[in-house]
Amino acid sequence: MRTSAKFSALVVAGAMCLSLSGCADESSADTSGNESLKGDVVKIMVGGLDKVIYLPAVLTQRLGYFQQEGLTVKLLSEPAGVQATTSLLSGDVQGVVGFYDHTLDLQVKGKKVESVVQLAQTPGEVEVVSTKAAGDIVSPKDFKGKKLGVTGLGSSTDFLTKYLAVKNGVDVSDVTPVAVGAGQTFLSALEKGAIDGGMTTDPTVAQVLDKNLGKVLVDMRTPEGSKAALGGLYPASSLYMSSDWVNSNKETVQKLANAMVKTLKWMSEHTPEEIAEQMPADYAKGGKDLYVKSIRSTLPMFTKDGVMPADGPKTVLQVLKSFNPNLKNASVDLEKTYTTEFVKKAG
Repeated sequence: MRTSAKFSALVVAGAMCLSLSGCADESSADTSGNESLKGDVVKIMVGGLDKVIYLPAVLTQRLGYFQQEGLTVKLLSEPAGVQATTSLLSGDVQGVVGFYDHTLDLQVKGKKVESVVQLAQTPGEVEVVSTKAAGDIVSPKDFKGKKLGVTGLGSSTDFLTKYLAVKNGVDVSDVTPVAVGAGQTFLSALEKGAIDGGMTTDPTVAQVLDKNLGKVLVDMRTPEGSKAALGGLYPASSLYMSSDWVNSNKETVQKLANAMVKTLKWMSEHTPEEIAEQMPADYAKGGKDLYVKSIRSTLPMFTKDGVMPADGPKTVLQVLKSFNPNLKNASVDLEKTYTTEFVKKAG
């Protein structure tokens, strides 16, 4: 019985490990053998390695561009951006591939963090409503009293959900956010009725539609969709880092920018099929054709040069001020939330 008990404990521990960010599998994104390199070593936490909105991070690794810059980059995975930020502030990682809006939220909390490569000009997020609740939720005006899925409380999906509610006359206190992550956990919550709808990204969106679990309510994958929902371009996916670390490691940051800008340019010149071919096979959980469709739907969100859209930070600030009490009356220096110093030198 003792042996059986020990085995059961090991199984439980293993399952817990797989579900926690601290046990993220670095090798899932590091298949190019850069363990042997002696260059700069950088750890970057990604808000979900298999999310298409963060695809440039893994693609840069797969194309060998980090290695070409003499970098050994470890990509770790954390499903919710808010936990990824915690890892950055604690010094566990040197950078985060996550949403730019966290830099504003952190500034008013006394933390200096800045985007050094702006991967996206729109959120790439989609608010879906379950098939069961579709008759009751035809617009964000119907969010009152509803349970809405987000990746994590305090995450960017949480921010954007609250904004959509407030913009459409629904108080944030009348909406129940439910942390359901992404991928299979999101799909399961939608199917079982644990949530009435929720905000997620591809490839989860494509799987929701393919399985007929829900339909699209608000689509923020394109510049047009972002402007309609948020009033302008909303720079989202980015590589952000502690400003102090950036200022102390400019040569390394420049190498990171060089590699990621090269990837963005490569993406703009290749088809969704060619991009999918470069990605890990296990990222196409709904099948290769569905994964290609996910990439095609999301591609419009990405920048081609890593440069912050001119009016983007202002839109993000306006969105956050509409519901975030910490930001409502705070003074935010937007110029300190991002830099174009490195991407403009990248060639």
